[in-house]
Amino acid sequence: MKPALDTPFRVRAILFDMDGTLIDTTGPVERSWRSWAARHDLDPDAILAVCHGVRSIETVRRFAPAGADIDEEVRLVEECYTNDTEGVRAVPGALELLQSLPRHRWAVVTSAPQDMARKRIAQAGLPLPDLLIGADNVTHGKPHPEGYRTAAEKLGFDPRETVVFEDAPAGLAAGKAAGARVIALTTTLPAHELGETLCLPDLTALQVRVDEDGLEIVAVGG
Repeated sequence: MKPALDTPFRVRAILFDMDGTLIDTTGPVERSWRSWAARHDLDPDAILAVCHGVRSIETVRRFAPAGADIDEEVRLVEECYTNDTEGVRAVPGALELLQSLPRHRWAVVTSAPQDMARKRIAQAGLPLPDLLIGADNVTHGKPHPEGYRTAAEKLGFDPRETVVFEDAPAGLAAGKAAGARVIALTTTLPAHELGETLCLPDLTALQVRVDEDGLEIVAVGG
């Protein structure tokens, strides 16, 4: 049985994934990878089954044909993705939640490069974070914990004092490995694909109470 958010808990900061967690980019993600798969006569469903939450370079390395220019293939996929704005919108509750949080108590940790992430955040009408850890800011992408550990430390907190919001197994694994508490959103994948993790439908399903000592996470109506 999956855990339930029936008891409020406290953290010092919140670390958010971007795609699928703060911003609905399902359409651009799927279209860019399907286009790339068609270019190389690959199975798009096999790619889409594993691409969520990881850096483009990991997916390209895994599926690109022998002899392919990996950097160029990554550039093509990411260019297609960034230029596709159809259906891009903030996840329900994201704008209100971010606007309610003190700037020094949240960050975004994404598998997208910095420039791409900033464009997406602007396209979705969300505030840019003071701290954004992108794919080009880490040596190891998710599920490695480097990104979440780095974000917590740059905010001035122990990762164990934070909560991570994610929508994909690789990101959830990264948050857990960093020592953070993790909460999954079923915005991209169904709950049964997200493991034994607390799952919420979107960010409207919780409230965050702010005080001088940190943040209290509570279920709506809890």
